[in-house]
Amino acid sequence: MTQRPQFLMTDPGHFDVSYVINPWMRPDAWAGHRKAEAVASSAALRHAIEAAGGQVTMIPAVEGLPDLVFPANAAVVLDGVALLARFRCPERQGEQAPFRAAFERLKARGIIHTIVELPEGVDHEGAGDGLWDETRRLFWTGHGQRSHREAGDAIIHTFGQQVVPLELASPRFYHLDTCFRPLTGGAVLYYPPAFTAQALAAIETHVAPADRIIATEEDAAAFCVNAVCIGRTIIMARPPLALRQRLETRGFAVVEVDLDPFILSGGAAFCMTLRLDLTSQPALALQA
Repeated sequence: MTQRPQFLMTDPGHFDVSYVINPWMRPDAWAGHRKAEAVASSAALRHAIEAAGGQVTMIPAVEGLPDLVFPANAAVVLDGVALLARFRCPERQGEQAPFRAAFERLKARGIIHTIVELPEGVDHEGAGDGLWDETRRLFWTGHGQRSHREAGDAIIHTFGQQVVPLELASPRFYHLDTCFRPLTGGAVLYYPPAFTAQALAAIETHVAPADRIIATEEDAAAFCVNAVCIGRTIIMARPPLALRQRLETRGFAVVEVDLDPFILSGGAAFCMTLRLDLTSQPALALQA
């Protein structure tokens, strides 16, 4: 029997938008009155994942760590190995201890079997800047905003997989997962203005023209690139109609979730989850 895709999410009970570490963050628009909306949005995302066949493990909220709701940044995970993140911004560094504790619990349950630390002095913010491409059997890694390019060496050493580094050109797209998403079957949804010319050349080298889905400014600003993909189902923040139609034409089922409270902090569906069961073995690969 095929194992259900496994995802990590965080209880949103202590989520708020109280500081600014990226251009999307809007404490003025949050103002503390949107907590109920955030709880409902998180529950809707969990329901969408479970309806698509996924299984979700929740970890507890921690007061004073509002961005703990974005576990994509906790680690890079492949083949049961978790390479833990190190955060650049002081506001998020407190998340490292509760995320490590969560991975220790996952290890005790047999979901993760090895936990690895980054080298000293190297910042890397997990799957937000380390996206596994099941079709090409490589990691796309973002750097230049929150993560060091040198973290790619740690990913190679930890997982023994090829790495394609992509330099991010704008603080608006501070993690790779905000502007780049490999999809099932080899297509890649991405927003070109987020990248340097060298990074775009690397994308074009590895992704055939027919597999490139170019996100518009509207798509990117709606955080639709920051999507969860389970087989042919794509779960994303509410997309513009044109993007939905383009994806559906390619055979994807688009499930939209109202994630507006989390977009006020600069994150959406992918940021709010971490896939735990990704594998490098083609014969054993699960839906990604």
